[in-house]
Amino acid sequence: MTDLAALRPAFDRLKAGNPARRLTFGFAERRKALARLGQVVRDHRDAIAAAVAADMGKHPVEADLVEVMPVLSEISHCQKHLRGWMRRRAVWPTLLMLGTSAALHPEPKGVALVIAPWNFPFLLALAPVISAIAAGNAVMVKPSELTPATSALIARLLPLALPDLAQVIEGGADVAQALLDMPFDHIFFTGSPAVGKIVLAAAAKNLAPVTLELGGKSPVVVGADADLAQAAKWVAWGKGLNAGQICVAPDHVYVHETVMENFRSALRAAFAKSYGRDAGASPDLTHIVNDRHFARLSGLLEDALRRGATVEALGKDDPSRQIMAPKLITGTTPEMAISTDEIFGPLLPLIPYRNLTEVVAAINAGPKPLTLYAFGGGNLVGRLRDETSSGSVGVNLTVMPFIHANLPFGGVGNSGMGAGHGKAGFDTFSHLKPVLKNRFTLLPMLFPPYSAKVRRLKNLVLQLVK
Repeated sequence: MTDLAALRPAFDRLKAGNPARRLTFGFAERRKALARLGQVVRDHRDAIAAAVAADMGKHPVEADLVEVMPVLSEISHCQKHLRGWMRRRAVWPTLLMLGTSAALHPEPKGVALVIAPWNFPFLLALAPVISAIAAGNAVMVKPSELTPATSALIARLLPLALPDLAQVIEGGADVAQALLDMPFDHIFFTGSPAVGKIVLAAAAKNLAPVTLELGGKSPVVVGADADLAQAAKWVAWGKGLNAGQICVAPDHVYVHETVMENFRSALRAAFAKSYGRDAGASPDLTHIVNDRHFARLSGLLEDALRRGATVEALGKDDPSRQIMAPKLITGTTPEMAISTDEIFGPLLPLIPYRNLTEVVAAINAGPKPLTLYAFGGGNLVGRLRDETSSGSVGVNLTVMPFIHANLPFGGVGNSGMGAGHGKAGFDTFSHLKPVLKNRFTLLPMLFPPYSAKVRRLKNLVLQLVK
């Protein structure tokens, strides 16, 4: 258990090293730090898979694919592009600024705090750390207490790679609150909108900038002209991956009424191909993280059934092992909890629609989703892109907008603020400091006293900037 009294001294040690680090932690040092982190991750791939399996029953192959490989890919991407990201960025002068030169100089913000979630306990703890180190910061990391094996492993591994740059703090909500009381230079939180509001309120006390990667109900829209087999394959993968415990998982699917039965059949086949006829018996299906979340999902299901929904289970559940098979749900209504709460599990409502306008209206009536998925032709995709607001849009795929290193990833409104990954992550943890130099500007000709000559010149300038 973390000693709360030791938190401030740990923060102060990182803070004390910051002034020297700002001057000495340049391109070569940052690349070396990233290389050490990458080597530690590669050396402990089996231990990472074992820890994630202990916490969530995740198959070793899936652990490697979704926990380890994205971390190594992010490190490699940062190393490749870091020199360019660190360069001064020249800025063209406006008319009034003729005779000056301007540039943005990226500098580290200082000491960052990363509060990680439980659903991808290794990836989502390490990815912001990579961006923070690439930008030249020190960082404190609080892994999720709901995945204790992975949390303990992170606490062991990060000091091996980043002994003077990273500090891992384990613990629960009391530790998180104590950390939030400290004057960090940036806070990066991944989790639910409800907790995101608490983080934002706490950060305001120290005027700390915040990046919030939250969640919400990310919808899928399947048009009448969609490739149903392709759509079913991607939806089943996105909902089955991590047992649907992903902030960008398909939450519910709007399906054009003319293709509903064919799409449902294609979904059954896609889930069966990945997990067999009894998905609950598959070793490839990740478990629900704990009894509380299993009970929460069961409650959503029971509420929907009680209010008249129909459920098709694609396998048997095993509550003793927190295994929940995917379920296709039809007949949902707006007053059901499953229609308003983020599902974050393997329950998939299928909602028929006749006209895309009603789908657009339904999406716009709720909080802005983290991402939106569209399967169909250009008209459907264009309308959903232009007539709704979401953190990102995926066309004929799911989940992947989160992975693309050259795309910023983040939410909007209730689904988050700010962005991470790649250059966007580097910029998040950097202060882009404007530097303006005088070369031969004529602006002093407008300084007081305001003679007739100055007034005539002022009027001329006003004409030019109209």
